[in-house]
Amino acid sequence: MANAPLTSDDFTESAEPFDLFASWLKDAEASEPNDPNAMALATVDPDGLPDVRMVLLKGFDHEGFVFYTNLESQKGREIGVSMKAALCFHWKSLRRQVRVRGPVERVSDAEADAYYASRPRGSRIGAWASKQSRPLESRFALEKAVAEYTAKYPLGAIPRPAHWSGFRIVPKTIEFWHDRPFRLHDRIVFTRSEGGGWGKTRLYP
Repeated sequence: MANAPLTSDDFTESAEPFDLFASWLKDAEASEPNDPNAMALATVDPDGLPDVRMVLLKGFDHEGFVFYTNLESQKGREIGVSMKAALCFHWKSLRRQVRVRGPVERVSDAEADAYYASRPRGSRIGAWASKQSRPLESRFALEKAVAEYTAKYPLGAIPRPAHWSGFRIVPKTIEFWHDRPFRLHDRIVFTRSEGGGWGKTRLYP
């Protein structure tokens, strides 16, 4: 029943995870008070210690889930070493969660350029001014850097910094969780096969 309509409450018949994710994200956009595209991004540092932070999903399709960052940030450096990551979406208003795990790839320069150009001008300046994740001696130092780059690019296009781009998490597994009474939740995990198709398994809650 891959072509069956995806309702708000019944996802067990879906055979394709990205269409299901699109349906859930649409529901979240209508119900969540802030940032329905927020997701926890988990990485591992060179010593093997896990690390997690919230970022914003900026695009997804059947290839994977995309976000953008300073490549020299802590998360950028950690992904650069392992090229693996995990995501978790939690929509409290819907009592739903989606978990994603898989390898990571860089988006193309064309993709990064297009998204960077769509950002507010202040955000583009900020990408130049912020040495993300590194020690900052004072708030004034950051404001000074913003002023310097604002003066450098007063009008017209602002080029994308070479150290700023995007990552695509290419999922090997996508797990959907839906709250049910008495903690007897629904959990369905989709696993990508070597041929690119998806298998589906129900898990104990």
